[in-house]
Amino acid sequence: MSEIPTPGNPNGIQVGDIYEDCSFHPVLCTAVDEVAGTVLSGVSLIDGSSPRSCDALHCGPVRIRVEDVMAIKQELEGYARRRMEELRGGGEP
Repeated sequence: MSEIPTPGNPNGIQVGDIYEDCSFHPVLCTAVDEVAGTVLSGVSLIDGSSPRSCDALHCGPVRIRVEDVMAIKQELEGYARRRMEELRGGGEP
């Protein structure tokens, strides 16, 4: 996992990284398009849906560990609720 932060991609997410998209899905990054901002695209590790795309700056995608993917997959709705609460400031990240 090489971290190369840029103004448009502050978390430095690159092809091959696993990140949490704005729907709280763990996503395997398959493309980084830096033509009009930085758009991350990939495949959901929950349901295989693709393309799943996020703006690296405005959606706030974050890297997640492979070890966390199975736990998230077992209870995506609960995970999403916890993350929304954290993002609202009501919990520890």
